[in-house]
Amino acid sequence: MDKILVLDFGGQYDQLIARRVRGFHVYAEIKPYDKITTEEIRRAGYRGAIFTGGPNSVYGDGAPRCDRQILSLGIPVLGICYGHQLMAYLAGGTVAPAASGSEYGKTKLRVKDSALFRGVPEESVCWMSHTDAVTELPPGFAAIAASEKCACAAMEDETGRLFGVQFHPEVTHTEQGGQILRNFLFEICHCRTDWQMDDFITSAVEHCRRTLSGKSVLLALSGGVDSAVAAVLLQKAIGDRLTCVFVDHGLLRKGEGDFVEKTFGGTFGIRLIRLNAGARFLEKLQGVREPEQKRKIIGAEFIRVFEEEARKLGKPDVLAQGTIYPDVIESGKGDSAVIKSHHNVGGLPERMAFEQIVEPLRDLFKDEVRQIGQKLGLPAALVYRQPFPGPGLGVRIIGEITAQKVALLQEADAIFRAELEAEGEHLADQYFAVLTDTDSVGVMGDARTYGATVALRAVCTDDFMTAAWSRIPYDVLERVSSRITNEVPGIVRVVYDITSKPPATVEWE
Repeated sequence: MDKILVLDFGGQYDQLIARRVRGFHVYAEIKPYDKITTEEIRRAGYRGAIFTGGPNSVYGDGAPRCDRQILSLGIPVLGICYGHQLMAYLAGGTVAPAASGSEYGKTKLRVKDSALFRGVPEESVCWMSHTDAVTELPPGFAAIAASEKCACAAMEDETGRLFGVQFHPEVTHTEQGGQILRNFLFEICHCRTDWQMDDFITSAVEHCRRTLSGKSVLLALSGGVDSAVAAVLLQKAIGDRLTCVFVDHGLLRKGEGDFVEKTFGGTFGIRLIRLNAGARFLEKLQGVREPEQKRKIIGAEFIRVFEEEARKLGKPDVLAQGTIYPDVIESGKGDSAVIKSHHNVGGLPERMAFEQIVEPLRDLFKDEVRQIGQKLGLPAALVYRQPFPGPGLGVRIIGEITAQKVALLQEADAIFRAELEAEGEHLADQYFAVLTDTDSVGVMGDARTYGATVALRAVCTDDFMTAAWSRIPYDVLERVSSRITNEVPGIVRVVYDITSKPPATVEWE
């Protein structure tokens, strides 16, 4: 099987690069830059390598750098953003702060003739995110693309089959990104399309069967597609040694607890234990306003609840979770920057009563998990269910969390979701309401009111690493606003969030 090495230098999009490669049915393997040697790369037989982005400057003290001999192995290399700069630095070029200033977001790109840009229009839009730039090309390299502020937006050493791009071809905002990656894989690396999603299912089940032999497993079931797919994979691997525990922390969407219990305990016949712990979580969160602290409190309390249940069940050996890669990367991985901790990753307490944690989906994106769900026979209503963060409404209530605020947000969120679903058209990939900590003046029945402000959030995305705000029709937004302010006492104002990711994240906290 042909495979591509993705050498990770701490970029936020390293797994997205691998996702794009796998989307072309070519196997991609991610390795931290300091965990694999040049000789190991040589022996592994990779068809090519991709250097990822990263938050550092290549000329800075302690910047992540690989052995320059990787560039001489005879396999094609594509450097992206930091990887582009690192390639130039290792090959003898110069990298410095961009003289014309930083570039962020959508940028017009002009390309020259190159194998990397075959089939790419001379002008298109790419996604930039950099403060440094290649200011002097290495010997043997030529610039093959430019933007208004960046004279070397891409470079190549045609003889050595070395390519660098300052922009991010892996994100959907780069119009020709797919074609550029396709060219690298097939025109330059000459890869075959011999990897399928079925391969992941087979290997994941076999890996769990082997590593969990004789062990009992407690699965944290949220009711979402991630934990549902994890449950089915584990059930295939270990059968009745799996017990699913659903913690209702009181921060779920309206009616969600009953839905989860009915679906998994009834329809699927999975051994399910429901724990109603809303009062316990609210007590722990009393007076807490800072979002990272909320996440860590919720994460710690989750584990404590599981530990207590595990003792009742005879102390299972392993905790299983439906963690996926966007959770991991936003919580900080290797040299990547921490954006926010997820309750099932960065929020885990240091000491736990389980000897092992298993996360069979931690290297996958949401769309890949859904593909697996379909192949495993899960119903479409579950596979395409709205994403919901583990901390639930706890990270959709800005400021202190109270039972009253939870009730307000549950009602407003239910109205927003119901109206969008009633449209019958695909308006967004994720949509929800946020209860802000801003109160404002209103007028109802000729009387002055003073109440809460709800923000509506809806985004379009296929990987949840980048997202664009959804252009929901005004009449739909008007109907949602009218219903919320009329049907939910205490809410007097509704606003709509029109910020994409980046610079924002999908969630507010």
